[in-house]
Amino acid sequence: MKVAVVGGGASGLVAAYAAARKGHDVVLLEKNEKLGKKMYITGKGRCNLTNDCPPDVFLQSVVRGEKFLRGAIYRFPPQRMMELLESNGLPLKTERGSRVFPVSDHASDVTGTLEKMGRAAGVCFKLNTEVLKIDILHSTMRGIITGEGEIFCDCAIIATGGLSYPSTGSTGDGMRFAAEAGHEVVSCVPSLTGLNCRGDFSSVQGISVKNAVLSAERGGKVFFSELGELLFTHFGVSGPLVLTLSARINRLPMEEIRLFLDFKPALGTDLLDARLLRDFSARRNESMKNVIRGLLPAGLGLLVLKEAGIAAEKQANAVTKEERLRLIAALKRFPLLPLSLRGFDEAVVTSGGIATGQIDPRTMESKLVKGLRFCGETLDCDAYTGGFNLQIAFATGFLAGDSLPAAGEKS
Repeated sequence: MKVAVVGGGASGLVAAYAAARKGHDVVLLEKNEKLGKKMYITGKGRCNLTNDCPPDVFLQSVVRGEKFLRGAIYRFPPQRMMELLESNGLPLKTERGSRVFPVSDHASDVTGTLEKMGRAAGVCFKLNTEVLKIDILHSTMRGIITGEGEIFCDCAIIATGGLSYPSTGSTGDGMRFAAEAGHEVVSCVPSLTGLNCRGDFSSVQGISVKNAVLSAERGGKVFFSELGELLFTHFGVSGPLVLTLSARINRLPMEEIRLFLDFKPALGTDLLDARLLRDFSARRNESMKNVIRGLLPAGLGLLVLKEAGIAAEKQANAVTKEERLRLIAALKRFPLLPLSLRGFDEAVVTSGGIATGQIDPRTMESKLVKGLRFCGETLDCDAYTGGFNLQIAFATGFLAGDSLPAAGEKS
């Protein structure tokens, strides 16, 4: 069987290897000048390639597509991906949160190992080759049309990625191919990205807050509340907590979302009040801008004082009970008004893509076109940070190639 894999990223490399391992004639087409271009920037260049947790735990971190992905993650769990890489000469290590990285901390080593595996299995790699269209006749895939002509094949595996980081070549080609083939495509939005918020945050740009609780409300009801780290930026907020939140709100009307920060989650209202009274007593003749530094970094303290309506130069002994209560409220429930998500150029992954109801979860084959398969970020599946999204790419790519009948067998 002649198999064409379109896209040389995480899912495409694994799909090509898995198909070639079954004895098929496999060609991988990549429009960039090198393979795995997006993988080079994952994990800040270190490549957080998977998460070493059991499948049931893994699926709890899937935001969309959990039911569709269940079979793929159980059949090709993180541990199997880790074994595959290590058995091919790539030592791995597991860090905080079960995140898995190459020991070398070089993303290029992951791509290099996957390429080596593919070449050893017989994959033919064609770089700088852009696919323009899929040739389909009577609901059967016939071939791949490139700028250099048509490549006839029995199976095409589309692994072109989503829309995030378009500078790496992720421009939604696979979703266009799917739409042209009659597939429904769920509108794409950025995920795992920062939030533009109303207000001027230039004075607190670069300040990181650890062990804060970020809560999100809609219609007066809390639907998200987590403890973690947050980073103030010139546009609003980012950091781990915000990236996680973005995956939950990227398909919601932003004007209906209200965010609140608890800077002191370890202190209840009464304990925080007692703490303030002690600080005010001990530093009674000092200005509030100095007193607040005992609780928050300088710039952030000023922002909280402004929210509480307390002058920065006001002496601690002049702060009224009403002002103190407003300060407690600002520390425990600091409001943030989200305006929009940051764009695809900053988003770690794409949320949206090919509707999974039209894809066979056992094989990743289209239910509309025989011989046409999709995997990775082209699908309407996404998860939180921590190696989950790359594992989804690996698992769906593996199924797309491995579920082909062995060479010589009838499909």
